[in-house]
Amino acid sequence: MIEGLIGKKIGMTQIFDEAGNVIPVTVIKAGPCTVIQKKTREKDGYEALQLGLVEEKTRKHPKKAETGHFKKSGSPVLKVLREVKYQGTEDIKEGDQLLVDMFEVGEKVQVTGLSKGKGFQGVMRRHGFAGGEAAHGSMFHRAPGSIGASSYPSRVIKGMKMAGRMGQDRISVKNLKIVQIDKENNLILVKGAIPGACGGLVLIKKGSFKAKNS
Repeated sequence: MIEGLIGKKIGMTQIFDEAGNVIPVTVIKAGPCTVIQKKTREKDGYEALQLGLVEEKTRKHPKKAETGHFKKSGSPVLKVLREVKYQGTEDIKEGDQLLVDMFEVGEKVQVTGLSKGKGFQGVMRRHGFAGGEAAHGSMFHRAPGSIGASSYPSRVIKGMKMAGRMGQDRISVKNLKIVQIDKENNLILVKGAIPGACGGLVLIKKGSFKAKNS
C-alpha cells in the first residue's frame, strides 16, 4: 500500500449533499506524482517511495547530481520531493505516475502542511493574553507582565510565553473525510479546513488516525 500523495491547496468552497445540507470543503490538487526512487529494506534499511510533484514549470538550472538522480526514472528535474511509506504489496517501479484515483470517496485522510506565517507578534495575539486595563495611566495595555522572579531563579524560565515569530509551523489535520474526487483534474475535496495558504504544499496520507493521548 502507498501511504500518500503530494498536493497543493487550491482554496475553500462549499457543496451540497443529497439532503441539501451545506458542506464546507477544501479543494486540493493532488498529484500527479512521479516515483523518482524506490527504497528497499535490503538496500536502504526501510521501504519508501520518493515522489516528485509534476508541475508545469520544472527546475531551470538543475545541478549535475540532480540531473543524474532524476535520469533513472526518466523524469525531468522536479522542484518538490517527498517520501511516503510503502509496503511492497504492489508492483511499483521508478518512473510510474501516481494519480488521485488511489483515494476513494468517503475515505479518511490526514493532511499535513505549513500554517500561514504571521511574522513577529505580541503576546496578546500569539498566546491569547488578555492584556491590562485600558484606563488612562494604566501603562499596561498590551504588555506581558512579569516574566520571572528577581531573587530566585534570577533568570527567564525556558518555555516562557513571550512575543516572537508566529505561524509557519508544520501542522497535521487528521481524519478529514473525502467528499468528492475529480479524476480528470486531479482534485480532491475534503470536508473542513487544512493548514496553509492557497497554493501551499501539502502531504495527503491515507487512513484514519487516532490522537496520541487517546
